[in-house]
Amino acid sequence: MSPRTVDRIATGVICAVAALIMAVLVSLLGFLLFRGVRHIDFHFLTSVPQTIKAGGGIGPQLFNSLFLLVLTMIITIPLGIGAGIYMSEYAKPNRLTGFIRLVVEVLSSFPSIVVGLFGLLVIVNTFGLGYSLLSGALALTVFNLPMMVRLTEQSLRSVPREQKEAGLALGMSQWKTIRSVMLPVALPSIVTGTILAAGRVFGEAAALLFTAGMSSPRLDFTDWNPLHPASPLNPMRPAETLAVHIWKINSEGLAPDAPQIAAGASAVLVIMVLLFNLGARWFGRVLYRKLTAGK
Repeated sequence: MSPRTVDRIATGVICAVAALIMAVLVSLLGFLLFRGVRHIDFHFLTSVPQTIKAGGGIGPQLFNSLFLLVLTMIITIPLGIGAGIYMSEYAKPNRLTGFIRLVVEVLSSFPSIVVGLFGLLVIVNTFGLGYSLLSGALALTVFNLPMMVRLTEQSLRSVPREQKEAGLALGMSQWKTIRSVMLPVALPSIVTGTILAAGRVFGEAAALLFTAGMSSPRLDFTDWNPLHPASPLNPMRPAETLAVHIWKINSEGLAPDAPQIAAGASAVLVIMVLLFNLGARWFGRVLYRKLTAGK
């Protein structure tokens, strides 16, 4: 066969495989949304779940997921960006930095259930934090930190070398060059990756079974003092997230409408993750256009 024929055959096979994967993904998302969207309303999104009665909602679980997401990103973003800057600009190529990169790669491939067991043994039991939002946030930080480190390092390394050298030639210190020249150029990629990491945190369940817990106390949304046990902002209380709630309903739900609740909660989770991903792409493009327009 001629090279042109081989190229056409290979292109056709690749397009067919891509179309098949897209069809499977669209079918899965369509099935989840079709089953669940009809059950979503304001009462469902704000009411508390019911154990044995019908008509429960996902209000506390949805709030717990959002609050846990904020806690996790508050911890993950400074550590991830700081470590990425160090690995990209300050760490010298030697055995130690090679070992650190190897550890980061290994951590990024760990199953979430292993991270959850680590959090149970170290964070929950050894440090005595118990089943709490803070324990879940620390476990998810371990889960998400390798991604943030690699993303920041690669974003900084993609900055043209001439821009860095121009900042140093103007008499700027290395940190000033990183902060004023390199980070603004790498910022769109870092922001996009951060939002994608947030969507990953929002849909996580396995690691939270052993750290944040599978129950949530009755919350008093009129009390916003984080030191009170019933306050929604108390980081030391156990918290069942939306993903954990879906697993719990499907495995041991006793309410008559448990399948409908699980379907509605799954649809909400899918919609939130899709919004995170689409928002990341849109925000990254807008930020990139603003930064390039100002040059």
